[in-house]
Amino acid sequence: MNFRNILVWAILLVLLLALFNMLQTPRQAEPANQLNYSQFMDNVEAGRVAQVTIEGQRIRGELTNGTQFRTEVPPDAGVTAALRQNDVQITASTPEEGGMNIWGILLSWFPMLLLIGVWIFFMRQMQGGGKGAMGFGKSKAKLLTEKTGRVTFDDVAGIDEAKEELSEIVEFLKDPSKFQRLGGKIPKGALLIGPPGTGKTLTARAVAGEAGVPFFTISGSDFVEMFVGVGASRVRDMFEQAKKNAPCIIFIDEIDAVGRSRGAGLGGGNDEREQTLNQLLVEMDGFEANEGIILIAATNRPDVLDPALLRPGRFDRQVVVPNPDVTGREKILKVHMRDVPLSDDVDPKVIARGTPGFSGADLANLVNEAALMAARRNKRLVSMADFEEAKDKVMMGPERRSMVMSEKEKTLTAYHEAGHAIVALNVPASDPVHKATIIPRGRALGMVMQLPEGDKMSMTYQEMTSRLAIVMGGRIAEEIKFGKENVTSGAASDIQQATRLARAMVTQWGFSDEVGPVDYGEGQGEVFLGQQIVQSKSVSAETAAKIEKEVKALIETGLSEARRILTEKNADWEALSQGLLEYETLSGDEINALLRGEPPVRDTTVPPKPSSGDTSSGAVPVIDDDDDDVAVPGGLEPRPGPA
Repeated sequence: MNFRNILVWAILLVLLLALFNMLQTPRQAEPANQLNYSQFMDNVEAGRVAQVTIEGQRIRGELTNGTQFRTEVPPDAGVTAALRQNDVQITASTPEEGGMNIWGILLSWFPMLLLIGVWIFFMRQMQGGGKGAMGFGKSKAKLLTEKTGRVTFDDVAGIDEAKEELSEIVEFLKDPSKFQRLGGKIPKGALLIGPPGTGKTLTARAVAGEAGVPFFTISGSDFVEMFVGVGASRVRDMFEQAKKNAPCIIFIDEIDAVGRSRGAGLGGGNDEREQTLNQLLVEMDGFEANEGIILIAATNRPDVLDPALLRPGRFDRQVVVPNPDVTGREKILKVHMRDVPLSDDVDPKVIARGTPGFSGADLANLVNEAALMAARRNKRLVSMADFEEAKDKVMMGPERRSMVMSEKEKTLTAYHEAGHAIVALNVPASDPVHKATIIPRGRALGMVMQLPEGDKMSMTYQEMTSRLAIVMGGRIAEEIKFGKENVTSGAASDIQQATRLARAMVTQWGFSDEVGPVDYGEGQGEVFLGQQIVQSKSVSAETAAKIEKEVKALIETGLSEARRILTEKNADWEALSQGLLEYETLSGDEINALLRGEPPVRDTTVPPKPSSGDTSSGAVPVIDDDDDDVAVPGGLEPRPGPA
């Protein structure tokens, strides 16, 4: 872009120099000697004029000494007779007054024309890449032909239900008579709903690739401008283009940018976004039918969309594109591993079982990180050890081995993390311990990772209370080992996670007999000026006091349970703490072996592998010792069950 700007200014400079030269050239070509009429006649009578050229009342000529001259003569002066008497060579020519005037006009108007051209150029640049000064309201939708890089359903994995819903649209586009003979009508729209990274945009491209029809793509933000009416004009123009290419597909990504609920703006609801939404509603299902145009939209915020946009007749189908399950993750990994040379020990099924909660984008990033790690080590094949290390990096952050920790901090971190691990191994309901480390990763000084044995959709009360004990295990470990007066701030994120879990148990999930099964959580509220207004439910002071009392009681119960376990299992806790100080990182199998009195066997050339029971599980919950009080992504915050 910088080179382009330099080129534009260079062209302007050259044009200005050319203009200067053009204006200067006539002056340089003029004769040097300007004579008045009297001087001219004196030279004629003295015989010093050799030849002249007469152009009306203008005379150009040459003296006998070679000097050029010019002069103006009055009308009817008898100059020709005087020239003939003195033997002057006479040449007559007709002045081209019209041509000279046009050339002069062009020269005089050239600077203004140049300025107008420069102004038009910059206006075209400001209006989005050459659509012209009158193209401000034109649609920015791009028509994709997909001659190369065509995406089909074979390139989309892990969302079988979504593909089944959309495959019917593809079949309708290919053979509409199959459905029309039974009275079926082509769906007008399909809304893809799901968290970020699940493949909504890729799925829409696959629909276009399978159907083989024109595919228009545009972002919701491309409709929104500072001028009222521009977005509506672009919607109209987009559907006009689609009608010319029907049957076709229009894909609007992030439709929540333009489809938010109406009635929350200022000025009577006449802002630009609402005008654009109104036009979109009319084009999708108004008086004029748009046959053969299917609108596919994607969003991860369906709760903020206008109800009129979601009704049948506009978006007939709402297709949920969720995070994949273990089978879907295995299929997605196989898709991304197509172009990666793998060693024989790589098992996509094991990796899939170790990554619950990962989206398709997360899995693509995991495969890429493993390939990069293998490339840095000059390997020819990507091994399972590379995938394990890449998984740790993605979930826990990169190791900060350059960070220097004092022996005191290292010891405190080891006992803190060992406390988490020992409590996790002895509570009634807990996920297997996958790994414990005191090597700083990301913003945490150390952490214990637990991996569930399968995909979890909900949590039981016993699992929640066990989770509270595990979270508070680090704080109790510091208190027992170093004394209450030496407890550090390292458990700040643990306390935050425990408080969130306990408050959700009391206010949302009804796990308190004192408060009862009443939802006291915060409401979703409504959208106002693009922001969500969170409306807290009215809670009396007495009820709020009960809630705080119950939350505190749950956390203190977790503290008591963690203290009991660490007191009874003091020998195991000490052994694991010393093991962490010696080895820094221990896998699940190594922790179990260490507690049986068997020292871990380390291969210095290969990173430690997780336990067999743990590799079959997935990775999200992380207990971290973080002095910055920042929770590691995917921490202990529970995932509520399906609504």
